[in-house]
Amino acid sequence: QRCVVLRFLKSPPNQNKTPEEILHHLQNIVDFGKHVMKQFFGENYVHHGEIIQLPLDFVRQLCLKIQPERPECRCDKDMDTLSGYAMCLPNLTRLQTFRFAEHRPILCIEIKPKCGFIPFSSHVSQEIKHKVCRYCMHQHLKVANGKWKRPSKYCPLDLFSGNKQRMHFALKSLLQEAQNNLKIFKNGELIYGCKDDQDCVSDWNELARHLKPFFFPSNGLVSGPHCTRTIVKELIHVITTALLSSTDSCRAGDMKTVPISQGRSYCEASAFNKELVRNGKHKLESSGLPRGCLLYKTLQAQMLDMLDIEGLYPLYSRVEQYLEEFPEERSTLQIDGPYNEAFYEKLLDLSLEDDGTVAFALTKVQQYRIAMTAKDCSIMIALSTCLQDECSEQRPVVLTSKSRFTFSVSVLDLDLKPYESIPHQYKLDGEIVNFYLKNVQAKDDPVMSNLFKEHEDCTLVLHKV
Repeated sequence: QRCVVLRFLKSPPNQNKTPEEILHHLQNIVDFGKHVMKQFFGENYVHHGEIIQLPLDFVRQLCLKIQPERPECRCDKDMDTLSGYAMCLPNLTRLQTFRFAEHRPILCIEIKPKCGFIPFSSHVSQEIKHKVCRYCMHQHLKVANGKWKRPSKYCPLDLFSGNKQRMHFALKSLLQEAQNNLKIFKNGELIYGCKDDQDCVSDWNELARHLKPFFFPSNGLVSGPHCTRTIVKELIHVITTALLSSTDSCRAGDMKTVPISQGRSYCEASAFNKELVRNGKHKLESSGLPRGCLLYKTLQAQMLDMLDIEGLYPLYSRVEQYLEEFPEERSTLQIDGPYNEAFYEKLLDLSLEDDGTVAFALTKVQQYRIAMTAKDCSIMIALSTCLQDECSEQRPVVLTSKSRFTFSVSVLDLDLKPYESIPHQYKLDGEIVNFYLKNVQAKDDPVMSNLFKEHEDCTLVLHKV
């Protein structure tokens, strides 16, 4: 019995596409996963699915049934009920590496790690971008816009550091302020994390109640805050081990890797970094990621953004100008697919020497789109307890103090970011940086703050002359 997920195309109201257009769009999504992202991430991590056709009556009934369950923020788009086409995908909240159905309860942690490096491009105009990561800056704008109640202490650079202490801190921060970057499922049902853009209250005691049978099956641990902290600590250990593991023997394609050392390995706004500085330590350890693990492969794909949006935008404008003159060339340039081996081959050119051609500009634009896709993907870690005699060499296993888990790691949300979204990204980048400089850095400026500190105990006494 196979557990699958059906995915239907969604579009804004009154923008319904023809069945042929929907089929073509879905085929592009499948081909992109199969011929491009599988090359970057490896065979075991990417599940591209297949396209199926369903009876229209079944689709309509299904739509009516799930509509009340859809989050409010997703209801601005209508589900396609007219074509009958859908993507059939494995349910990634279940274990993926084995060909049999698991009968034990399954835990699944979904993490959206976001961008794990700081721009190293010489095109960056604001020095702050070389010091503070995009995620940490964006947090302040999101809070100001009312999307979240408070900023998260999570910093992607800590998670991508490969240093277990920093990774543990990052995961603990995600558990404290999940936003839409962390969700936990039990048997496919969401038990922790935001269902919507709202104020998420972290109830660790409730989470511990769900997790206790997994980590302490013999019930040898009393309840209370100590029990909760212990269970959360065990969970973080398991997630870290799974993220650093390599469950795919396949090398990620022919990709020549972008040297990770090009960028700095820490973010000045990271709460972990600030704590070190407060304690008089100024060196952040970055152990580096094992080459075979999914975090490493994700970071490599993200680092195809070699020019930053500031260096990329003029190249996008060059392609746009060319398309205005020769609109019929859009399909030749493969902007909207097909996403085949030829498309992937063009991505392997990491040269940064601009020869002024449209071909160079287009290669950088397509690499940027891949990088943006990798920056917004989700990692799924499915876990199931197993007995010692059940754990064969073929099954990856992680041990805790009282349990052993078999696990699978997968990646999803790998739809290629739209070519048309580049101007929006350029504008948003400026907004994020300007807001941070004006509202956060100005208050944290060490020169100004030290000036105030030096004089805060001074009293001005006026005497009659």
